[in-house]
Amino acid sequence: MPATATTTSRAVHLARPGRPAVVARTLAELTGPTRGVVELPVRLMWCPDRRFDLGDPDQLLWMYENVLRETTRTEDLRRLINGRTLRRVWRLLNLPRGVRAAWEDRHRGLRAA
Repeated sequence: MPATATTTSRAVHLARPGRPAVVARTLAELTGPTRGVVELPVRLMWCPDRRFDLGDPDQLLWMYENVLRETTRTEDLRRLINGRTLRRVWRLLNLPRGVRAAWEDRHRGLRAA
């Protein structure tokens, strides 16, 4: 049985033990950058090199994985993730099962992406 708890009518999927995955209400609200270099805050990535060149496909995936896995704030998602890009790279992302399930439960179109 997956590690979930029920609150109201939605299951809460865990990003890691004791911490729910954070999911944006809509993909349209995710207006993060699509090019350039992005530096993540320390709370999302603890290593010294927290800069990602979004023009490099591997760095883009690595940044998205870190943000989706580590965030506890919807605002991080809005500021750092781009909805169209997320849909495009969804199947390539290496995410914890709870994070993937939370996003796919909320955004059914990601399953088919």
